[in-house]
Amino acid sequence: MKTRDMTQKIAVVTGAASGIGAAIARRFARRGFHLGLLDIDEKGIAAMAAEFRHAGIKALSLVCDVSKESDCLDAVGKIMDHFGGVDILVNNAGITQRSAFVDTHSSVFRKVMDVNFFGALHCTRAAINSLMARKGMIIVIESIAGLAPLLGRSGYCASKHALHGLFTSLRAEIRSSGVHVLIVCPGFVETNLQTRALGGNGLVTSHPQSRVGRQTSPEQVAEAVFQGVIKQKHLIVLSPVGKFTYWLNRFAPLLYERLMARKLKNELF
Repeated sequence: MKTRDMTQKIAVVTGAASGIGAAIARRFARRGFHLGLLDIDEKGIAAMAAEFRHAGIKALSLVCDVSKESDCLDAVGKIMDHFGGVDILVNNAGITQRSAFVDTHSSVFRKVMDVNFFGALHCTRAAINSLMARKGMIIVIESIAGLAPLLGRSGYCASKHALHGLFTSLRAEIRSSGVHVLIVCPGFVETNLQTRALGGNGLVTSHPQSRVGRQTSPEQVAEAVFQGVIKQKHLIVLSPVGKFTYWLNRFAPLLYERLMARKLKNELF
């Protein structure tokens, strides 16, 4: 998608009420996109839509639980009816988990997969025909955890690895249709996602987050995404720590596992 073609295109962003999703929506709005905003947070998503409309930007906000296929089909369908189609789908909605595998109920793995993996799957299936007709783009906000293991987050990593397999395969399948797939892998980002991390029992954990390196801001992620759209990138790995992780895990995976486990050993309580 060339820069000159962006004005008045339609971007759908999931998890758009806050954090990375809100920052991406704002960045696209500045370039002239019309916006379909999806989130389970009714008040938050309404406030975002009001912000955009006050600035003269066309925006439609809809409450959507991406773990429910019916919600995704209904919400994306309403956006396509309202705007006429979808040019960019940003699969951003997600949750996280911090707990040792042996202490984590299987229901927690299922919940994380339902939101992170199946949420992106449901929304993509809902929009795919429009994206193919308009030669659009699918953007997946994945994670470094989709490219490498991460101690104490086995459910989160499983969901992100699954996303990577799904969307790299889909990219190969639909490339000839003109649809581009961009996978974005942030490291640690300063959002409220971590304050809602699930513990092993399925409740929000009070255990503090361990991390390596400096956090990236949502606005930095959004700018990287926007530049990736302009340059038609396939994969963006953010932050120095993220890039180091990516390459070390590719060429010396056992060394990476030992170093990562040493840094994040507190994640196992």
